[in-house]
Amino acid sequence: MNITVAIVEDNNDIRQALEQIIEMSEGYSLCCSCVNGEDALVKLPIFKPMVVLVDIHLGGINGIEVVKDLKPTCPEMLFMMCTIYEEDEKIFEALSAGASGYITKKTAPAKLLESIKELYEGGAPMSSQIARKVVSAFVNKPTTPAADEALDVLSKREFEILEMLSKGLVYKEIAEDLFISSETVRKHVYNIYNKLHVSNRVEAVNKFFGR
Repeated sequence: MNITVAIVEDNNDIRQALEQIIEMSEGYSLCCSCVNGEDALVKLPIFKPMVVLVDIHLGGINGIEVVKDLKPTCPEMLFMMCTIYEEDEKIFEALSAGASGYITKKTAPAKLLESIKELYEGGAPMSSQIARKVVSAFVNKPTTPAADEALDVLSKREFEILEMLSKGLVYKEIAEDLFISSETVRKHVYNIYNKLHVSNRVEAVNKFFGR
């Protein structure tokens, strides 16, 4: 089964480049493409893509507003912000709105496709720089007894991986440190999300720090 993808991007050249990447890649299919936020609010509920690549700075309704508006009514839709910006404020605003991934437009095509697949499989793809910015806000938060009890459902290896996620490490770095494959890390993370009843890295890290 192909992963259906939608694109929300107001720059014609970038939108067309993203369309080509999706259309030419096995295992992915482009279900719709939107030129602005208003277009996205109309098309996305109709086409119901599995994954949506959303630019933040759109003319009129911005990408974060699109996510905030659609996520409550389309909870199964996975949003990944695809932008040139890495400002902390925008990252947290996007994730708070309901986005589950955040990558930059300079991401290589192969990495973009890998991130879409990771998001679809329950991960929270972010560049290592962004991941570290996201989790840095929680680093000084002590765990609480309630959090400790919540984490008891995890195996020793799952707790170890969650701890590494809390430090901002991405799957490849965790795999190298633990001498396992990235795919094995991805499976462990999927199990962690299921056991903690969370849907992305930020929520899992929040649980780790007792928030």
